[in-house]
Amino acid sequence: MPETIALVDDDRNILTSVAMALENEGFVVQTYIDGADALAGLSRDPVDLAVLDIKMPRMDGMELLNRLRQQSELPVIFLTSKDDELDEVVGLRMGADDYITKPFSQRLLIERIRAVLRRRAVPVEGEPESEVIRRGELVLDSTRHLCAWKGTPINLTVTEFLLVQALARRPGHVKSRDQLIDAAYGEHIYVDDRTIDSHIKRLRKKFKDVDDDFAQIETLYGVGYRYRAA
Repeated sequence: MPETIALVDDDRNILTSVAMALENEGFVVQTYIDGADALAGLSRDPVDLAVLDIKMPRMDGMELLNRLRQQSELPVIFLTSKDDELDEVVGLRMGADDYITKPFSQRLLIERIRAVLRRRAVPVEGEPESEVIRRGELVLDSTRHLCAWKGTPINLTVTEFLLVQALARRPGHVKSRDQLIDAAYGEHIYVDDRTIDSHIKRLRKKFKDVDDDFAQIETLYGVGYRYRAA
């Protein structure tokens, strides 16, 4: 089945041109001109991934993401203006999986979309099941995209899940930010260090919402992060 992408942007030229490019790549596309329309439409017709502009009338991309995160962990890529670095950081802390600054190439956007969809893909029937990682109170099952701490499920985005998985695979071993970028985004996608820092901060908050004493993800300043060994 072709995957469905939602495009949300108040610039109709962007909607039209990007929708055509995605359809040429085999995707099904739903387009919305603002966040309010998108929220209503996505509730009726779920998609596999959403691309959201941040600055829109009626309901901006930040508010839309916040509303979406109350009901799902739908993969989201933000479109931001070149000068809105703060928006990028805030968006990542809210749970966006990636961001692209305007102006952008359609090919870059398509590659980022494919990368996020690949990261969340589960094995098809007949493929071996992926490993279940157990580290004390932590359980990670990538086949079901399941993360639990002390028996309580924790809803993680695709990127957040891959970061926890990369750290938990080798407790006590330090992962540099570059290594974590490769684990979460792939070797051919460039993001800067603060992207990983924003994801880690949000990860810690999600675990602390379940357990105030959670302190398994440790920062080694100037080096990277590690999952605390038992």
